[in-house]
Amino acid sequence: APYTTSTLQQEASRRLRFTARRTMAIAQQLYEGIDLGDGQPMGLITYMRTDSTNVSELAQKEARNYIIETHGEKFVPEQAPKFKTKAKGAQEAHEAVRPTSALRTPKAMKEFLTRDQYRLYQMIWQRFIASQMTPAIYDTLQVNILGESAVHQYKLRATGSAVRFLGYLAVYEETKGEYEKEENGGDIANIPTELEEGQKQKLIEVLPDQHFTQPPPRFSEATLVKVLEEYGIGRPSTYAPTLSTLQNRGYVYREARRLHPTETGVIVNDLLIVHFPNIVDVGFTASMEKDLDRIAQDSKDWVEVIRDFYHPFAAQIEKANIEMPEVKAEPEYIGRECPTCEQGQLQIRWGRYGKFISCERFPDCRHTEPFLEKIGISCPKCDGDIVKRRTRKGRIFYGCSNYPECDFTSWKRPLAVPCPNCQGMLVAANKNHANCLSCEESFLLDEVMPQEAVAAEAE
Repeated sequence: APYTTSTLQQEASRRLRFTARRTMAIAQQLYEGIDLGDGQPMGLITYMRTDSTNVSELAQKEARNYIIETHGEKFVPEQAPKFKTKAKGAQEAHEAVRPTSALRTPKAMKEFLTRDQYRLYQMIWQRFIASQMTPAIYDTLQVNILGESAVHQYKLRATGSAVRFLGYLAVYEETKGEYEKEENGGDIANIPTELEEGQKQKLIEVLPDQHFTQPPPRFSEATLVKVLEEYGIGRPSTYAPTLSTLQNRGYVYREARRLHPTETGVIVNDLLIVHFPNIVDVGFTASMEKDLDRIAQDSKDWVEVIRDFYHPFAAQIEKANIEMPEVKAEPEYIGRECPTCEQGQLQIRWGRYGKFISCERFPDCRHTEPFLEKIGISCPKCDGDIVKRRTRKGRIFYGCSNYPECDFTSWKRPLAVPCPNCQGMLVAANKNHANCLSCEESFLLDEVMPQEAVAAEAE
């Protein structure tokens, strides 16, 4: 389907690494208009705050003509497709997010757009054109091999697929979400096709592979927007402000594109659950949204809705004012005196970008310094501590705590074991391999580290 606000934000996060706020700011620019060389701003996309997948007949006709001219008639279905909106309580006053004209291709618009504008416009244009094309067709193959030992019966399975007809894939392919798996398995070319039903197989080798149960990953902005939409919490116009508010107030911080709760966030959450359980219940906001929709449709009295909400809420507020404890996060001191005022002690605080160090006398003393997160490994150049650092854009790298006197840095995480060949520093190349920074040899992680350490590294 063409984009809604929610799916646009999710795909821009996965594909372009944009925050929800950044996505909406750039979409606003494309909607308000871009100067295409004639001095007059031209809106390139439709309204970007929508939960509808509807498309006008005029836009569909233009897209179909473009597809026939560019790709051929077999890429256009007989009937223009119609999509059903999935969002709970969707208000379909606007169309889906689409280009205002299919003829304004990304290539033709590129010279008038900034890099970010071009990347987002290209994504919106491709998705819309693809939504009007025929499905892709795959050849799939599945081989099941039944076996038995003295104790057990078991089934081995191999699956593969190959694209027979590209269809919409000629224009666009959606990136996989972190909870989604490939449906069609591996490559069909890797499976021998000269198999016959009932043919006996010879067991050549067993390759055991141990997997450790992993906790579900923390929310990214994309997955949190998806959950908000699934529960019917908020509207397309509120997803980005909600995520910004959580971070601006210091309830969560972003690290490696994941949202982590701060100590303040945990305390606020715990207090609200105890004293306002019905307000922070996921069903409350969705229920209130439905009531507001009924008020807008003149099927419910607004005074009755507000009365039913306000009287119990006011009583909860009074009770909380009496019973809710005043909770302050215990300061975590680092054992150093402030070098600026020489009166206060330095302590760890939480900000929108994670931990930092400041003077306890803030705001009288505004001394701050970055929090250096040690990883328990010494620098190979000067024996200082290796610490985790972040670029201005939030990308993690590793460097020496003695910077700028020592310039050691690595994008890959250093490991606590030396290289078996030269005793140099090993870094984690990926989940399974390690590389040596000195001799540049590559090793399997389970060859140089205990199994428990390998699992910890993967986590």
